[in-house]
Amino acid sequence: MSLQSSLNHKLGSKYHNIRSFTEKITAPLETEDYVVQAGPDVRPPKWHLLHTTRFFEKNILMEYVPRYSPYNEHFSSLFTHERGHSGQLGASFSRPTVKEVISYRHHVDEHMMKLIEKLNPDDHRDINRLIEMGLQNEQKHQEQLLADIKYLFSTNPLAPSYMKEPEDFSESIPFQEPSMIEMEGGLVEFGFAGEGDAHEYEGVRQKVWLNPYSLSSHPVLNAEYMQFIEDGGYERPELWLADGWELVQREGWNAPLYWRGNGGDWQLYTMSGERKLEKYEPVCHISYFEADAYARWKGMRLPTEAEWENAFELVQREGNFAEKGLYHPSWKDVSMQGPFNKAFGDVWEWTSSLYATRPKATHAAGLSMQEQPYSRSNQFVLKGGSCATPSSFIRPSSRLVSEPAKRVQFSGFRLAKDL
Repeated sequence: MSLQSSLNHKLGSKYHNIRSFTEKITAPLETEDYVVQAGPDVRPPKWHLLHTTRFFEKNILMEYVPRYSPYNEHFSSLFTHERGHSGQLGASFSRPTVKEVISYRHHVDEHMMKLIEKLNPDDHRDINRLIEMGLQNEQKHQEQLLADIKYLFSTNPLAPSYMKEPEDFSESIPFQEPSMIEMEGGLVEFGFAGEGDAHEYEGVRQKVWLNPYSLSSHPVLNAEYMQFIEDGGYERPELWLADGWELVQREGWNAPLYWRGNGGDWQLYTMSGERKLEKYEPVCHISYFEADAYARWKGMRLPTEAEWENAFELVQREGNFAEKGLYHPSWKDVSMQGPFNKAFGDVWEWTSSLYATRPKATHAAGLSMQEQPYSRSNQFVLKGGSCATPSSFIRPSSRLVSEPAKRVQFSGFRLAKDL
């Protein structure tokens, strides 16, 4: 096998494996599940399948394959991120049918595999780069798809289960108090460093000055967050940012998303249905406002993005990722790396850093600024990946960006403190 054939085979396998994982996620769904939009912060599963496929057809096949005919010319203008467009809302259209959507994906995949087989890496680096961007986009939507399915099922009065309960959900370890790990700070670098292209919005290395700080050895656990609730955390306006307190009052929040019940008998909705809340799992589905209020209650704060990367840059990327199939934070698989627990996986960790485009960051080809999912202001950066994130997508410089009120994603946090 020639070098070119070997490279093409490797890229083809990567394309096939990532695209197939999306369909593995949707395999447990019934046809009716694909079309429901359960709330303004989520999209129907069918939308994700169409949106990710549209990227490859619009930006690669229609641009670089002579005489390629679109599967359906209307698909290129629907199912976008663009605000003010029907596609941005992911409305629960009955058409195209689920059968048509799956056929569309297979059609595009067939033509993409033929294109990949013929690629000359030296002559078509622009195509290779677009394929990599499309696969990164696919992986981001795999996590969003899982989060949206969970929300969809949680709103159903029948409380259906997406999957059987994994065997390792019951606990057998005692609670361990966190420790604060001191970091000396100084002039440090953060951002992408390594071979290949940076992920979309990731940007290149840059320098920043950090004062000495300490960072918690593990993300905040359910048992710890329960203490905040028991101390009236959701009833004390002095702990909350103004917008956060207004949200708590308006929505009647008294606990994280998917917590059900009161006091010491909390139940938790998971991908395998409702069960008893396990105290020693990382708290999950937390908004920025809740994380910030908890940190203020503890007399601490959230870390900045640079502080987080500085602490975890040399930590091995191991943890509870999507490939494990738990789709839930776990007390098991502690993944201690040096002094830190669960540096990667389980829950995305909120930082106090507002999102801003880094120098030389790339943007998705063919998308207007209105379509860019991270083009809005007042969004915060999360780090580390979650139990629904593909492991190959994550490295220390990876970023998730979210508005402070949102908590559909698998988000948690750990604490920081000035020294």
